[in-house]
Amino acid sequence: MAKRAERKAASEGPRVKITQVKSTIGFNKNQAKVVESLGLRRIGHSVELADTPATRGMILKVRHLVTVE
Repeated sequence: MAKRAERKAASEGPRVKITQVKSTIGFNKNQAKVVESLGLRRIGHSVELADTPATRGMILKVRHLVTVE
């Protein structure tokens, strides 16, 4: 029960919407893995994630491939 409460508490708070706007083809494979780990699958696909330092660091690594709202 405690894990569910922690997970719910972590999901609340600031969120960030990330949209893939450019293909990962032709870029470093590590950057393609970061885009995949953000949950993005194709150009135009958007996800909402918690605004954490880890998420911000991943966005910074692939900032030329995504837009952030």
